[in-house]
Amino acid sequence: MDQGDDDDGRAANADYAIRVAAGVGAFTCEEWNGFAGTTRSDKENGYNPLVSFAFLSALEDSGCAVRRTGWQGHHLRLETAQGRLLGAVPCYLKSHSQGEYVFDHGWSDAFERAGGRYYPKLQCSVPFSPVTGPRLLVGKTEDAGAVRAGLAAGLKMVTDKLGVSSAHVTFANETDVATLEAAGFLHRTDQQFHFFNEGFSNYDDFLATLASRKRKAMKKERREALADGISIDWLTGKDITERAWDDFFAFYMDTGGRKWGRPYLNRRLFSLIGERMADDILLVMAKRNGRYIAGAINFIGSDALYGRNWGCIEDHPFLHFEVCYHQAIDFAIERGLKVVEAGAQGEHKLARGYRPVTMHSAHYISHPGLRNAVADYLRRERREVERMGEYLEEHTPFRKDLGE
Repeated sequence: MDQGDDDDGRAANADYAIRVAAGVGAFTCEEWNGFAGTTRSDKENGYNPLVSFAFLSALEDSGCAVRRTGWQGHHLRLETAQGRLLGAVPCYLKSHSQGEYVFDHGWSDAFERAGGRYYPKLQCSVPFSPVTGPRLLVGKTEDAGAVRAGLAAGLKMVTDKLGVSSAHVTFANETDVATLEAAGFLHRTDQQFHFFNEGFSNYDDFLATLASRKRKAMKKERREALADGISIDWLTGKDITERAWDDFFAFYMDTGGRKWGRPYLNRRLFSLIGERMADDILLVMAKRNGRYIAGAINFIGSDALYGRNWGCIEDHPFLHFEVCYHQAIDFAIERGLKVVEAGAQGEHKLARGYRPVTMHSAHYISHPGLRNAVADYLRRERREVERMGEYLEEHTPFRKDLGE
């Protein structure tokens, strides 16, 4: 496998080359769209808008995911010796662990106290987005298993050549994780909460699967969320105007500033994704007295709705739950989407019809001592995540007489 970057460079096997690109712009849109799962027309593999060229390029072009913010593009290209592109990995050289949602601060602190240097590290993910999807991207006409194996080996090679502490592949699908484990990566699990559409014709069909007490509580919560004269609009495609983005960004900054201190996303990003992928976006906007007061942004895949950011400028009981969770279920049922991924953490989602789901990531640690310590920690953490998942599944609001 050959190793290279924007300046090129060569290594052992003459059959393949790994090159490192400093930005998504080093790929053409056509090249990126040749990977499985990156375009809406890819019916066979399913479309994930958060690994699309439009979204990832917008993160870089807006200045959200760039070197200045600690997200320096280091995207891997797997090519034949003749230069034909086989696969890729969206990857960043990180100087911190912010905006990732799979927390390794304890690892970095321990390593640096022991005299090591944890940063920079490689992060293979969609920046600021705790949603599942392919991370080892494969050309639609290629041997998927061989290309994934080549990308996993290439990621280890790049990590070692750069001399960085580690490489982290987060919110990966299970196929990618299996490939990475076979290549020597450590397996980590975590918990999220997703809604599963079991072929419901309407919201009442979904409610019928809940225990009576939970069903009544859900109906009451939704009534109270809209009790102050609040109405809900769904905006997608050409209905998402710059004025709507202005309103949503104000919500995002107000809530994000109070919750995180410094929100990750800037106003230009929302204009860019509005230009490039508006049909893949759902804004759920709450209106009162003729103006929008709250909203949530979701991304629409071929099978899933991915809930991302929310904000408000007025506080109303249960409005957050209505805008982010109940409306997402309504939309998924109407569109025939199979899943709603409602973001990171949040056991409160359980009572709103979302089930516990195990999430997966894979980690390559260069230093043997750190690797052994992390491996031991992850063995114990996986057992705890499994136990917690079993416990949470027992406490879902669904009727017990429905079985599986």
